[in-house]
Amino acid sequence: MNIPRTLEWLGELPGVLRLIDQTRLPAELIYRDCATVDELVDAIRVLAVRGAPAIGCAAAYGVCLGLQRVVDRDEAVFLAALNNSIEQLAASRPTAVNLFWSLERMRRVAEGEIGRQGPRGIVERLLAEARAIEAEDRAMCRAIGRHGAALLNDGDHLLTHCNAGGLATSDYGTALAVIFQAHGEGKRLHVWVDETRPLLQGARLTAWELMTRGVPCTLICDNMAAQVMHSGRVQAVVVGADRIAANGDVANKIGTYGVAVLAAAHGVPFYVAAPSSTFDLSLASGETIPIEERNAYEVTHGFGRQTAPDGVPVYNPAFDVTPASLVRGIVYESGVIAPVNAETVRTAMGKRSEPVAAGS
Repeated sequence: MNIPRTLEWLGELPGVLRLIDQTRLPAELIYRDCATVDELVDAIRVLAVRGAPAIGCAAAYGVCLGLQRVVDRDEAVFLAALNNSIEQLAASRPTAVNLFWSLERMRRVAEGEIGRQGPRGIVERLLAEARAIEAEDRAMCRAIGRHGAALLNDGDHLLTHCNAGGLATSDYGTALAVIFQAHGEGKRLHVWVDETRPLLQGARLTAWELMTRGVPCTLICDNMAAQVMHSGRVQAVVVGADRIAANGDVANKIGTYGVAVLAAAHGVPFYVAAPSSTFDLSLASGETIPIEERNAYEVTHGFGRQTAPDGVPVYNPAFDVTPASLVRGIVYESGVIAPVNAETVRTAMGKRSEPVAAGS
């Protein structure tokens, strides 16, 4: 099965970052090449590349894009370009913590090389680090899949919200990795796919990924989830995450909180799947997670067609926060955190393994 890569660095230095343009799916599989930081920032903002792990990987390569034009300049110019590139990328989206984790890792590597080698050597080292971040993400997704698949039973009907598959990572996904792994093990599964208003990441992306991999699925409108659960046709909910606070509160695509409330009301286990890079232990709870608000046009003119009267006020948060009390377990690359609370998160993050070896 030929599954296209979400992102790929082409060439050495200079090179370009090739992305699947997710705004064109599912009708067209189109690639978008970014040769500058400005082009990548635009791709992130318009959601051509999206999903916390994928944004983190793209941002690491973005630092290289911003520096490859100054490989033959002096150290002062190099440092200015480094800071400017990181600042631009950090401002692209506020909620997904993987973005900031990745940029900080790249900054540490660059600063550790200053004085030891010149700008060209540092950028070559940074490109190797970006490739390592991508390889680690691919391996972590596979590990998440293995741990999460054990939570699912043969014959389960699952529900997922938004897209947490290969398109949201560098390879296999987080929430969908759990489903792909269980399906690959021979478990007969069916997935209810929330369309995920207003940008329809479930309808456009998750359904496409599941069908591409041969996993049975049915698309539903977001407001149908309660009825599907009430009829007994959901045995588990599995979603991804963009940021997880120290107490286990989870920020994910808008509508996730509502799904978690419905799952609790119907006795359906609600699972979150995310790598350790999505945890932000600097935030005690989800109350302080920054929530991105997007343009009203996405709601009033969905995909270019006006669906609301001119001038109507619009509230369009991109994410919401699900309290840890509603989460049955968090699947990450080293296992499953359950129950989910500040103590279990702290213990898990303190004991988490070193980056999973690529190919494991």
